[in-house]
Amino acid sequence: MSISVNTMRAIDHWVGVPLCALVSPLVALVDRIKSLFTPTLEAPKKLLFIELSEMGSAILVDPAMRNAQARGAELFFLIFKSNRASLSLLNTVKPENIFTIDSSSLGGLIKDTLRFLWIARCHKIDTVIDLELFSRFTALLTGLCGAQRRVGYHIFHGEGLWRGTMLTRKVHYNPHIHITKNFLSLIHAAYAKEIEVPFSKIQILDSEVRLEQAIIDTRAKNAVLERIVKLASSAGIPFAHGKQRLILINPNASDLLPQRRWAQARFSELIQSIAKHYPDDLILITGSPAEIPYVETVRSVANVAHALNFAGQVSFSELPALYTLSDVMVTNDSGPGHFSAVTPLRTIVLFGPETPALYGSLGNSISITANLACSPCVSAANHRKTPCHNNVCMQAISVKQVMEKVELQLQAADLAKQA
Repeated sequence: MSISVNTMRAIDHWVGVPLCALVSPLVALVDRIKSLFTPTLEAPKKLLFIELSEMGSAILVDPAMRNAQARGAELFFLIFKSNRASLSLLNTVKPENIFTIDSSSLGGLIKDTLRFLWIARCHKIDTVIDLELFSRFTALLTGLCGAQRRVGYHIFHGEGLWRGTMLTRKVHYNPHIHITKNFLSLIHAAYAKEIEVPFSKIQILDSEVRLEQAIIDTRAKNAVLERIVKLASSAGIPFAHGKQRLILINPNASDLLPQRRWAQARFSELIQSIAKHYPDDLILITGSPAEIPYVETVRSVANVAHALNFAGQVSFSELPALYTLSDVMVTNDSGPGHFSAVTPLRTIVLFGPETPALYGSLGNSISITANLACSPCVSAANHRKTPCHNNVCMQAISVKQVMEKVELQLQAADLAKQA
């Protein structure tokens, strides 16, 4: 049985806080002893990023990772085993430098945590960057992994987010700039020659937030296209890529924040509207293998002949190929909105409890949000857990609004093909 998100939050609080209190003096003592022998630190050579729970963050942190790579650092990454595939989309970190923790059971979590702390020392990691927003678990991993330079977000005079004194370079988390810029501020702190309080006293230009594009395997692209044609043919629908558009609908969102979901019925209505406006185009409703029943509900309610259940039909590594073949995707604020950013695919991303100002896609994307007074209701301050059980922010987004953006993105996609 896998550990639920709420259980992990509870462990992080009730176990993490006392552990941070116990470990902090020990870490401080070790730092003091090390400083007597190595008073001057060299620039980072072996730099480890820690981001466990958010698959989309593997894309959003890529500009920061490439910034460190350009400075000569060898990159390492620690992530939950279930999210490892997200690092394969751009392959910025070598596969052998990716460490994983199995979060499917408490025993696996403890075993892999201890194994990581040993492996980090074996690799002689000199710098670690904690990308998580005030997690005590990652703070402990950061403090105990043996790195002499440890960078992450610090609460300073704020309340409720204390996680010990695990960091040697404390960065102010800015909730008013995009998370990608926040990640870049961590890189500045890692390479700064002088200590700042707080880090980072720099201006990060929009031009620095640049995302690389995935290299598409032609064989994967052809295999995915063949699968699409076969599925369409079995449903009695002739499909010729290039002559007909391919429109993706991604109706689900992870259990990490279920309030991000636009209603199944709304997605079904949207599919009906798209079918009415573009009767010759193929609509694929996407999702993971576990989401097949959810997607099937959306498809059956829509009852559109050329809208097909495509959940579980592609592997994670084949997503860039699928996105490259497609013209437009409509998705909740979830992983696909970020994964598609490494391709030319045009997207419409629906935001509710989160805000695109902080977590908007870096791709050819249009965000839709209702801008209610209560949203965004999740933040670093509440560990992204909201008391809301009635996501009016998502319900306020109408099918008409989304359809207008679909038309805009399809027009842009058509113009791009003609260019």
